[in-house]
Amino acid sequence: MMEKEENRVEKNTENEEVAEEMAASCETYEIVGVRFKKSGKIYYFDPQGLKPQNGSNVIVETARGLEFGTVVIPNRFVGEDKVVLPLRPVIRIATEADVLIYEENKRKEKEAEVICLEKIAEHNLEMKLVDVEYTFDNNKLLFYFTAEGRVDFRELVKSLASIFRTRIELRQIGIRDETKLIGGLGVCGRPFCCKKFLDDFVQVSIKMAKEQNLSLNSQKISGACGRLMCCLRYEHELYEEELAKLPKVDAFVETPDGRGFVCELVPLAGLVKVRFGSEHPTIRTYAKDQVKILANTKKEQKELRETENNRQSKQENN
Repeated sequence: MMEKEENRVEKNTENEEVAEEMAASCETYEIVGVRFKKSGKIYYFDPQGLKPQNGSNVIVETARGLEFGTVVIPNRFVGEDKVVLPLRPVIRIATEADVLIYEENKRKEKEAEVICLEKIAEHNLEMKLVDVEYTFDNNKLLFYFTAEGRVDFRELVKSLASIFRTRIELRQIGIRDETKLIGGLGVCGRPFCCKKFLDDFVQVSIKMAKEQNLSLNSQKISGACGRLMCCLRYEHELYEEELAKLPKVDAFVETPDGRGFVCELVPLAGLVKVRFGSEHPTIRTYAKDQVKILANTKKEQKELRETENNRQSKQENN
């Protein structure tokens, strides 16, 4: 007995040493989280010794040049698995002059939008302009648009370049991105989640609607973008956790009133609706603790019937 306890202590000590070695070998990086749009994705940057406060504006280096952003995550250390190396640097905390440049760019973006709409009509292109964005250093002017198919916008780019005298980039985006940029109100009466607080789009499936007993009518579970509503995912994990504690629909179960088949589940309330009879069925509701699973799947139900038939045959023979 003493030997087993000593072995257990040695193994625990070894596990602790391994955990400490792994923690020591895992590199950490100091970062600040910066957002460029109100509800845009958060990007990590190397603070370079700076200590910007949450909500302060900074100038950072990005793949497309200098950009003006807002700090949403102050200095902190994160593991290597949380960052994409190499981290680009924070150049400086934004000055009053930087803020004036940013505001001027916003003013010029509105002018550029009007001009671009005129040129789109002039070139008779089937595309919808959604947003216009200047990079902070004015080295590039980006136009975001949607279209049903591919658009030959080469002549449009030439026209815009001759007017603005800078690099022009036209970027086609999807319908979900368009909805995020434009914003609006959802069927719940609140602003779109993607516009208000979602950093990135989440994967949503029809299975999530089924598990939550929602109508599978596409008009009722789709957002303004025409895709499944992002909010279907918010309670998905909780539903999965509660459904794991319940029998499956069509499972064969034992209840205080006899045996029947599960016809409906109410996961969050922990309720199970059971159908009795086939010609004139009756349905009764039970708490999950009142129901005992006899066979969850059709295969298990078949095996159960065979077992009971064999048992009955043996009793008759005896």
